[in-house]
Amino acid sequence: MDGDYVIGGVFSIHYYMHTVKHNYTTMPEPLSCTGSIDSRELRFSRTMVFAIEQINNSTELLPGIKLGYEIYDSCASVSVAVHVAFQLSGGLDPVFNTGDKCSQSGMVMAVVGESGSTPSISMLRVIGPFNIPQVSHFATCACLSDKQHYPSFFRTIPSDQFQADALAKLVKHFGWTWIGAVQSDSDYGNNGMASFLHAARKEGICVEYSESFSRTHPRSRIQRVADVIRRSTAKVVVAFTSTGDMRILLEELSRKPSPPRQWIGSESWVTDPDMLRFSFLAGAIGFGIEKSVIPGLRDFLLDLSPSKVADSPLLTMFWEEAFNCRLVKSFQ
Repeated sequence: MDGDYVIGGVFSIHYYMHTVKHNYTTMPEPLSCTGSIDSRELRFSRTMVFAIEQINNSTELLPGIKLGYEIYDSCASVSVAVHVAFQLSGGLDPVFNTGDKCSQSGMVMAVVGESGSTPSISMLRVIGPFNIPQVSHFATCACLSDKQHYPSFFRTIPSDQFQADALAKLVKHFGWTWIGAVQSDSDYGNNGMASFLHAARKEGICVEYSESFSRTHPRSRIQRVADVIRRSTAKVVVAFTSTGDMRILLEELSRKPSPPRQWIGSESWVTDPDMLRFSFLAGAIGFGIEKSVIPGLRDFLLDLSPSKVADSPLLTMFWEEAFNCRLVKSFQ
């Protein structure tokens, strides 16, 4: 949506990127996302639209100014996030300004996102030098608190340093002193687990194993991590992983169930309702971010008539996945 000032939005609405083998004889295909839609990330993006509409409809917040938005799907991919960052910082107007005075009229004023820490860091390398503020709703890596390296980064969610300390105290509270640990092979997972292990040692907690993995790794790597969990003597597993990575690991574990384990989760996956489909996660515990009730948001999210959905390819994909049907746009 156009406006006097444009806000960029970047969300991991898909968790996979379509990979293309380059033959170096033709131009590579554009980067594109694939796989099923992450409904929580879609809600994040729709909430941004709701917030901007609320501001535009208010006579007190920004009177006489209309905000616009450009929202992108990063596929939770660094390469796509960087591509989007260049689009946002280079201006949305394809016409090059040849005037005597440089203008930033086409450049976004701020960016909301990204959901993950590593894609957020990658975007900051691009938009940071332009002093474009980036505000994340879900990037929690403690490394992003370094204002010397990331002066234009802000977030509405606490740093993982608080969560790591709390998880160590939680494990100690239940008397679990022999545990296993798995983490995403990313800034979020590696930094978060390092902070947790440091805090756990202070609490007298011993770690049998510490394994890192990513959903982009070969399946053999995921299988090896799953086998380590199955063979371990530790009955408690602390997982500092992203939702996408955790889903891949749990799908691998479900193929050959391991002995009962008590799962301790970071906020990224332990608060995701989609994880409830894995029955062996019953009793998983962790810390969630404090919630608030936003007046009007629920009605806005549920107000998806077939005509509105049909106008958006993304919402059409979500609708067809959610209701297992084919949405056909009718012309009258």
